[in-house]
Amino acid sequence: MTKLAEKSGSRPPWVGLAAAAWVQVSAGSGSTFPLYSSALKSVLGFSQQQVTILGVACDLGENMGLLPGYASNKLPPWSMLLIGASSCFLGFGVLWLSVSQIVHGLPFWLLFIALALATNSNSWFGTASLVTNMRNFPMSRGPVAGLLKGYIGISGAAFTVLFSMVLHHSATNLLLFLTVGIPVICLTVMYFIRPCIPATGEDPSEPMYFAFLLATSILFAAYLVVTTVVSEVFILPSILKYVLVAIMVLLLLSPLAVPIKMTLFRSNAKSSPLGSSDNLAKEEGTQEEPLLTPSTSASNLGPIFEGDDESDMEILLAEGEGAVKKKRKPRRGEDFKLGQVFVKADFWLLWFVYFLGMGSGVTVSNNLAQIGFAFGIKDTTILLCLFSFFNFIGRLASGAISEHFVRSRTLPRTIWMGAAQLVMVFTFLLFSMAIDDAMSIYVATALIGIGMGFQFLSIATISELFGLRHFGINFNFILLGNPLGATIFSAFLAGYIYDKEADKQGNMTCIGPDCFRVTFLVLAGVCGLGTLLSVILTVRIRPVYQALYASGSFRLQPQSAGH
Repeated sequence: MTKLAEKSGSRPPWVGLAAAAWVQVSAGSGSTFPLYSSALKSVLGFSQQQVTILGVACDLGENMGLLPGYASNKLPPWSMLLIGASSCFLGFGVLWLSVSQIVHGLPFWLLFIALALATNSNSWFGTASLVTNMRNFPMSRGPVAGLLKGYIGISGAAFTVLFSMVLHHSATNLLLFLTVGIPVICLTVMYFIRPCIPATGEDPSEPMYFAFLLATSILFAAYLVVTTVVSEVFILPSILKYVLVAIMVLLLLSPLAVPIKMTLFRSNAKSSPLGSSDNLAKEEGTQEEPLLTPSTSASNLGPIFEGDDESDMEILLAEGEGAVKKKRKPRRGEDFKLGQVFVKADFWLLWFVYFLGMGSGVTVSNNLAQIGFAFGIKDTTILLCLFSFFNFIGRLASGAISEHFVRSRTLPRTIWMGAAQLVMVFTFLLFSMAIDDAMSIYVATALIGIGMGFQFLSIATISELFGLRHFGINFNFILLGNPLGATIFSAFLAGYIYDKEADKQGNMTCIGPDCFRVTFLVLAGVCGLGTLLSVILTVRIRPVYQALYASGSFRLQPQSAGH
């Protein structure tokens, strides 16, 4: 048996994917900031710019994933989840003590650090579940990335349902749940998120399984939106609220139907784990001819030479492999280390496209409560839920749409990132012209949520261009564009202009379209630049995708499947 199979174990990967849904929902705690940002402002007496800076701390912690990315190649997933749970407990614990006024007079800088530490748990949670499942499903990277990032996107709506139905619209209760509840959830499921024998895509039922997960996640998201709207419009009895929350939990358990079905009704189709073609050959009584490439490792080729002295052959192949690697640097589509991607123009183009798209979108999400108040929307709970739902739709749809076109027309995923940013240009213009029109704010919020969701196509793109072996740290470096964009566009731009307009009105709360009009116009220009860069990047990497997907399916390099 190869090293990969020995390290991975023998369980199918679907149980881990189901458990990852819970972790990914937990990893969306950063999206709850609008639910308690008003409490930070009223209870602690902060200005809007201070609140916005705390929002930057939220984004900074959530996307500071270089250490989790490096650790993903060194530590097992359960230990990363344990680190995340500890970070979540400590960080949100400090915020809860402050907002509940159990502890008075905590300095602003300490709350900044606490919020960054709290949301940094999301990076540990997300990296552990995403990297593990991308490696467990190397032939379905688009759907897996879209599905898992989709659950993070809809987590804001899930927390909103808890906030309004169980936690009684209390910021203190919410922070207590984030302090204790999230660590308990992650510690409960961490055993199931582990490397497994990678799915080869040979199971004919696999597309049906992904279609089922897609359908149930959409049903889950739609249920959250309807439940939130109903709870805000009507006064519901307490028992009904708890029933609705229980149904939400059951829907979140629905991904377990796939491994249960596979256990009770086993498929007759035989699939071979990556790197273990000898097992399939022995079962079927035939000898499979493997595809030999210069990048094939000795551990992957070992089973081919069954009649030779295996140890001598592995030594010979390992020496030969070392000689080959010294002659050339990796090409796009192969495995790159972080230092190697720094010298690639495509990497920086992708980074800036993500930075511009996410930075402008997160400015809206961080200031969503204040945007709602400025345009006369007193209860912004529905606004947050709407944003969360359409952000989820964007993440999910981007994976499915890009996967179809990348396989049918070898069209790079980055073209959809640019198309989404083009939509965001017109949306920000719509925002800037919305004068006392709540409906246009709802529509614009939904469109921004979708546009942000499409920016996460960078995750699948980074794995295709630069491999899976160092995927954890490479994609976490891309994610740094999020907090940097939040700092520039949210804190220094939106927060400053908001406070300036509020001073003109003589209030702490700014009312009217002028509070964010200049911000929206600047962000429209930012997304316009992002659209242009995405077109340039798409043209540059089109030959790479034509090589990877020329046959209509991904040509997986054996080295890219390693753990």
